[in-house]
Amino acid sequence: MDINETIKSQLEENPVILYMKGTPQAPQCGFSARTVQALMACGERFAFVNILDNQELREALKVYSSWPTYPQLYIGGELVGGCDIVLEMSESGELATAVKEAVKSAEA
Repeated sequence: MDINETIKSQLEENPVILYMKGTPQAPQCGFSARTVQALMACGERFAFVNILDNQELREALKVYSSWPTYPQLYIGGELVGGCDIVLEMSESGELATAVKEAVKSAEA
């Protein structure tokens, strides 16, 4: 499977997935840490990929998403954005709504 197929598969299999530096338990940058905190506050499970473990994925995802930085949050297979956007959505309540809807529709 080529790297773009891997990305597509990950997005299809996970209603909420965060491409981040490190893991939710041990983020490797402040932006990833703040994004994880916002996601965890939603109360739903989410998948993550530590992009530091896979250089090929790290570079390919930048092209795939047309988004040059990490973290990158996808909900329902669509790029939401990075830390600033996630935090804005969290503050407005949009993030929890989007996450819960994506998880619910994936379970249906």
